[in-house]
Formats: sequence, structure tokens, C-alpha cells
Amino acid sequence: MTQRPSNSGNPAPGRAEGLTVEIRPWALGTVLVLRGDLDLDSIADLREALDRAFAEPATVIVVDCAGLEFCDSTGLNALLRAKARAAVDGSRIELARPRPLILRMLELTGAVDAFPIHETLPL
Repeated sequence: MTQRPSNSGNPAPGRAEGLTVEIRPWALGTVLVLRGDLDLDSIADLREALDRAFAEPATVIVVDCAGLEFCDSTGLNALLRAKARAAVDGSRIELARPRPLILRMLELTGAVDAFPIHETLPL
């Protein structure tokens, strides 16, 4: 289990500071537990965790969004790029437990159909 807080700047009032990515192995691959804000300031932490998860070929990467407070277009773009990378590798990216705000962002951008979305963690 690995936790990495990002070095984000000052958050907007009422928002968490930075992003923490916890990496958990599971039977079919890796669960990435995200907490905080996924944005331009914290995207490197997600990319690093995804790189570690992609180290295993034909893996399933579940991104647990239950603790994700905010995701901007940079974060969405990183998830979509990871999905494309997974397809090339014979892997899969799935999302779990997105908060209503995150789910709404996925719906508004049309990305809700890009990922399998689970209400619970598949553990």
C-alpha cells in the first residue's frame, strides 16, 4: 500500500488540498484509491500510479473515486489516455464509487460511457 500526497498549491475554499493516491493490489490487478483534487497540480501523482499499475500486462486497474473531491479536464484527460493505453496493453480501466459531482462531470462530457462504473469496489 503506497500513499503519495501531491504538492498542490492553495485549494479553493471548501476543497481538499492536493491529491493522495493509495495503490492496492488485488486479484485481477490494482486499485488506485484517489482522495482530494485531481487537477493540473496533482496529475503527475496519478500518472505515476498508473505507470506502476500498468507494469503488469493484461491487468485491470480500478480507480476508486469515492474520495475524489474534484476533477478538472486535465484529470479527465489523464483517465481517458489511460483507457486508450489499457486497450493497447490488453488491460482495462474501471471506475468505482464516483461521487455525484464526478459522475455529473463524466455525464456532461460524454465520458460516462467510456468506463465501466461500479457502485462498490470489486474486492
